[in-house]
Amino acid sequence: MSKTKLMLDIVNDLRNVAGSIETLALSFGSQTEIAATMEKKQPNKEKEPTKPPKAKLPVFEDVRAKLSALAQDGKQVQVKELITGFGAKKLSDIPAEKYPELLDKADKL
Repeated sequence: MSKTKLMLDIVNDLRNVAGSIETLALSFGSQTEIAATMEKKQPNKEKEPTKPPKAKLPVFEDVRAKLSALAQDGKQVQVKELITGFGAKKLSDIPAEKYPELLDKADKL
């Protein structure tokens, strides 16, 4: 089997895996809806007070993508100043708890 054919087979397999993961993710969404529907149908069950959902903290990849897009738009100097403004030489030196603040400042560029 040629190397090209082997690589094309791998690409096809990866696409199949991605499709399977997407199907699985969608099925989790359906299960959540089913569970919520079943809770509504159980009138005698005491409901626990619900906590407000915590805001999703941005992850490194989100911040990197945002700053990368800004840099590609010609704002390399501003992005570098933004990173050094947090006392870091590179993005990975900035603690994760500072990411929301960093993204807010990046949105203002």
